[in-house]
Amino acid sequence: MRKQKNSMTDLLKQAIANSGRTFTDIERAAGVQRASLLRFMRGETSLRLDKADDLAEYFGIESRLKRK
Repeated sequence: MRKQKNSMTDLLKQAIANSGRTFTDIERAAGVQRASLLRFMRGETSLRLDKADDLAEYFGIESRLKRK
């Protein structure tokens, strides 16, 4: 059985939680509304892809296609 890698959701939540930054700081720097961040972190909603991209860029998270 192959080890499952973290999903983008997991990576973003970890980056936000471990950043030591406030939601207001992240909102200002990444352009994602504080309310959206709060709902995302509580698991109430997902992020739009463009906002997930903004956060990934802010936290230095890269993605790539997997070869089959």
